[in-house]
This record gives sequence, C-alpha cells and structure tokens, in this order.
Amino acid sequence: MCMFLLFAGISALAQEEEKEMKKGWSFGLLPTATYSVDNGFQAGAFGDVYYYGDGSTYPDPLHKISWEASYFTHSHRMRLYLAYDSKYLIPNMRVNASVTYMNDPLYSLWGFNGAAATQNYDIWSNRNIMVPLTNNNVNYYGMSRNMLRILANFQGRITDNLNWAAGVNFWKWGLGAMKDNGVKPKGENEKKYYDTDVTLYNFLSKAGVITEKEKNGGLALELNAGVVYDTRDIEAAPNKGIWAEAYLNGNVINQQYLKACAYFRHYISIPIHIPAGEPVFAYRLAWQQTIAGETPLYMIQNNPLLVQRNMISEGFGSSNTIRGLRENRILAEGMAWANIELRVKLVSFKLFNQYFYIAVNPFFDAGIITKQYKADALKKISVDGKIEDPILATLGQNPLIYDASKAGNLIYSGGAGLKIAMNQNFIVSADFAKCFTKGMDAGLWIGIGINYQF
Repeated sequence: MCMFLLFAGISALAQEEEKEMKKGWSFGLLPTATYSVDNGFQAGAFGDVYYYGDGSTYPDPLHKISWEASYFTHSHRMRLYLAYDSKYLIPNMRVNASVTYMNDPLYSLWGFNGAAATQNYDIWSNRNIMVPLTNNNVNYYGMSRNMLRILANFQGRITDNLNWAAGVNFWKWGLGAMKDNGVKPKGENEKKYYDTDVTLYNFLSKAGVITEKEKNGGLALELNAGVVYDTRDIEAAPNKGIWAEAYLNGNVINQQYLKACAYFRHYISIPIHIPAGEPVFAYRLAWQQTIAGETPLYMIQNNPLLVQRNMISEGFGSSNTIRGLRENRILAEGMAWANIELRVKLVSFKLFNQYFYIAVNPFFDAGIITKQYKADALKKISVDGKIEDPILATLGQNPLIYDASKAGNLIYSGGAGLKIAMNQNFIVSADFAKCFTKGMDAGLWIGIGINYQF
C-alpha cells in the first residue's frame, strides 16, 4: 500500500492549501496492479482528475474526469474507460457522461438465479480435465463478450436536496463462444485449448433457454427517469446524510423491458473522538426488478445507476453489490440486497502537498432474488426442478447444473476493507470478503479499485 501513496502523490498545477480548501487542479494516478479470482492480474493504469477552481466548492470538485486503460492476464479482458462528472457545467444541473469499451474473450457465465445454478469447482477453468476423444480441455463456464457503452445522465433541482434525474444509455454487445489463444504447458511443444462446445453457454443455447435473437448479442437504448434525494455532506465518502433514488429504466429498441429501481443509503456519524475523524456507520438498502418484458442475456447483468461511481455497474456479486461472490454470479430479473459497514479513519496526514487519510471498513452484505430469470424456459427442460448436462457425466463430473429449489436461498457474506483517500475524493479501495451461502463460495474474495462501494 505504500506504493499506492507514492503514485497517488503525483500532482500538477495544485496550489497551496488555504483553510483546508483545495484549489486548482489535482491529479490521482495509480497502476492497476491488482488481482481477482475471476480475471487474474490486472495491468494498466487508472485515475481521476479534479478541478476545484478557487476552492469554494471543496471537497466537491467543479469538474471530475475519470479514466482507465487495463488488461487482465487470466480472462484476457481489456477495458478502456473515460468519464466526466460535474454539478457546475450547467447551472443547477448535474452532468454524468462516459464512454466504455470492454472485451472479454474468456468471460464466465455461471447460470441463472443464484444458488439455483450449481457451481462445480472442479471444472472451473481447469485445463487438466480433458474432453474425451479430443486434445482439448474444459472451461465449462466460458463464453466471450464485447461491449461498447455510451451514457449521459442528468440531474436538476426540484427543491432543496430533491432532484429530478433522467438519462440515456446506448449499448452494443457481441456474445459468442469463448476465444481461447491456448496455453503451452511447461515441457510440452503443443498448446492446449479449451473446447468451445463443452460449455454452459452452448448447452443453454441448444436447449433454447438462450434464444437465437440474444445469443450473439445485440443493441440496447435505455432511457431512465426518476428522483434523487441527497443530503450528504461529502459525496465521495460522506460523514452524514441520506442518498436515495427511485427511478424507472427501460430499453426502447429490440428486446424491450422496463425495470424499477430503488436505493436508500444512510450515513451516520458516530460521536467518538478520533483525531483523523469520527467513525461513520453506513448502510444501503436496494431493490431492482424487471416489471415488464424480459431482459435479454446481454443486458441481464447490468445494474442501472443514475450516477456511475465505478467503471462497470454490473451485478450481482463482486464489488458493486454483494462482495465475496464471483463476478456476475447472480443473474436474475429481480434482486433485493443490503450492505452494512462501519468506516473508521485510523490516521490522516499531508504528503506531497496533498491531504490523505487511511481508513478501515468491516462490512456485512446480504441479498435475495425477488424475481427469477427465464424461469419458464428452464422449467421446460427440467425434471422436478433439476437440470443435468449429460456431457459432464462423461467428464467424470456431477451433471447437475440447475436446482430450482435453491433460487430463494439467502445470499450473504462478510469481510473488511482498507481505504486510502487523497483530498477526500480520490479513494483507493481494497476489500476482502467471504461468502457464507453454500454453493456460492468464491474462497477469499479480493476486490481492489477506487471508491467506497456506496
């Protein structure tokens, strides 16, 4: 973590602090030298650029630009991201816009409806399991996807602390079989490849659960509209206040659907004197559900938000919703969840003319599916609510891939995080979590990025 401080200390055109106010420009730059169980090691860089002007709005910046360019060694994922956020570009209106490109040649599809999608640990990205009569290995949960997203969201004032919100999001998705470059084992001359036919994606496509019109991807144009109530004192890491949203989000082209979303976040300062700042008890209650139509496969993992805090707003599982799960482990039409954490600042200091603090945040996450995904299509190919893929039996594995009776299981996890913040806005985050729901455990889950989860 000491290396993070050195990189975060890079600053240009930053002026002297006066009365604890930051003026001018501030730059945060970090290498994306992280690791996750889903994607492996990440190489690249990301950061934020803040402009505070004369400092009168500090700690909120006048303009914020976020960016990332990175590559993951295990999944071979490539991410490019550029975002802009400001409450001052247009008077009395907040503007949040971004462009994102992501390529996932070895993306993981775990199945639908949480614990109902039984997870076989022995065949997850295991190149030691061979497909009979071939020289290929098995990555049963593998597929590929690429995504281009362009979004613009706006908020305007209704009354004090109450805003209207509206936005437009354009998506272009490509889905298909995994794209494997192969690996040459040590001491061998030939590469080993995954078998692109022996996958859950291929099984569900042949069974008709994944339809022809969605299995190769498609376009989406989402419109959203709602209201936002916000009394936070600081946006990046509030000490007190409420941040609540209620809105509708719908796709108006191709396979149409309409989702209802509600979020309630509360930050409570605890009156215990610590030199670096009082502890904060924070919690989030959230619900998202499709209320009309059916979401296509290429959009089901999307977690629509009015203000993007991170590059990817996908769930459920991983860093955005329930920590301790594999990425996009829960795919459902409806989900309710809660996050509870205690944020304690351990120490604050000044370095490279920037203000820093270090904090910890023990947390507990929990969620439950409120509406299943493709329940009718799955029922048609099930026997007593269970689905088996015969090809797994030929690999010496349990053929069970779906058990509808587990779709209602409570999903919960716990853990703790470490935060390093610069100027109260640029926050490096490292969370460690463990899922306690049987059949969904991802081992020791590690998530390293920026910002608090909520």
